[in-house]
Amino acid sequence: MDIALKVQSNDFSLANIREVVDYALRNQLRHAQLRRDHFAEMCRSFEQQHEISSDEFLRRFDEGTLGDDAYLFDWYAAKRGLDLWQQRFLILNGVSL
Repeated sequence: MDIALKVQSNDFSLANIREVVDYALRNQLRHAQLRRDHFAEMCRSFEQQHEISSDEFLRRFDEGTLGDDAYLFDWYAAKRGLDLWQQRFLILNGVSL
């Protein structure tokens, strides 16, 4: 898939624009990696403590079979955060200029 980049100023060279955009993408990729890793660690901790995978937890949570203890909502948020940041990481990691 190709994406066009529209620049509203002719004051900068293509090389300068590419450098700035590449820098911004790399920074966002690193941010996504850090957030993904943070949520992955949270999920690993829950998984070890409760001896089920986060995917299995999410299935059971969505079915409503786990109850409503507060930690369940923390695990749910961690799993959703992991999924979100994993997706962002993969998208950003796949972009090339």
